[in-house]
Amino acid sequence: MDMPDMMLLAQMLVLLVVIGGFAGVLAGLLGVGGGIVLVPAFFYAFQTLGYGGPQLMQMCLATSLATIIVTSLRSVSSHNKKGAVNWDVLRGWGPGIALGALAGVLVASSLRSATLQGLFGVVGIVIGLYLGLGRAEWRLGAAMPKGLRRAVMSPLVGFMSVLMGIGGGSFGVPLMSLYNTPIHRAVATAAGFGVIIAVPSVLGFLFLPIDPAQRPPLTIGAVNLVAFGVVIAMTLMTAPLGVKLAHAMDPKPLRRVFGAFLTLVALNMLRKAMGW
Repeated sequence: MDMPDMMLLAQMLVLLVVIGGFAGVLAGLLGVGGGIVLVPAFFYAFQTLGYGGPQLMQMCLATSLATIIVTSLRSVSSHNKKGAVNWDVLRGWGPGIALGALAGVLVASSLRSATLQGLFGVVGIVIGLYLGLGRAEWRLGAAMPKGLRRAVMSPLVGFMSVLMGIGGGSFGVPLMSLYNTPIHRAVATAAGFGVIIAVPSVLGFLFLPIDPAQRPPLTIGAVNLVAFGVVIAMTLMTAPLGVKLAHAMDPKPLRRVFGAFLTLVALNMLRKAMGW
């Protein structure tokens, strides 16, 4: 590896250490998966380092989902020790979510990066507004849907999560809250959604061909191993700090602040997707 490559790798490492640390604190503090922060952060990091390319978003989604495998497994295991995971919901929703995730990989692989950016922007604004303005007492029903409604909704959760590069938190937690699930059970069970979304989708993304000239060093398929390794190391270190902060302060105003921040990030993604 020559000197410019080494310099590039060093810059990339510094950027990724900051990104991973921030994502870990947020995940611990708000119970949102890091993916909603990681995708735009990877996008700006890779772009800053000179990797534009028509498949830039695919690399961001795939690398974000790869980190979610590790963080979700860790989260499910720690929540399960406290008996907070609703395994009945996971068993019922799991197959549909996994199918939706695989469909998401097929669609994401064939879309242009700008289209995926636009999609991230629109859905990101919706999630940001929900976090900022949503009320804890809002309800769609007394219990999680079964039968036909579950058959329609579960693949949709998997599909949309892959197109956004996120785990179970951003869709799963609001969905379960709206169906009368206590927040700690919703966060614990949504971590399980994250594993079911991330494992099949990352396996798919590992086989996505990306032009070698347009991908950062150490990339397999669409997954960048440097970003994956650094972010995992950082989130494992900083997530416990986020959990401590969550116990020390009221997370409601923080959710609002994060909702506003996310809306701004999503609007900026949308602006870039439109070429402004």
